Amino acid sequence: MELLQSVDIAIDDIYVPVKRRATLVDAKVAELAEAIMEQGQQMPIRIRRDDANNRYVLVEGLHRLEACRALGEATISAYIVNPRPH
Repeated sequence: MELLQSVDIAIDDIYVPVKRRATLVDAKVAELAEAIMEQGQQMPIRIRRDDANNRYVLVEGLHRLEACRALGEATISAYIVNPRPH
């Protein structure tokens, strides 16, 4: 098992699939934004590379991503993971 290393990624380079965006809860984003302001981002989000479109795709961490975006952050701490085999 390989250990994941956290990297900082530009928020604007992360694509959020429509199905995932539908699960967004504004109250949770506001709560996380407050916690991130006080303590910093505690857990990196997970993304995967989408080389065909030259971007990253969100795998896990929609509320953390949107909380950082709401705070005006330009980057977010993330783990880059391999896509799941089908």
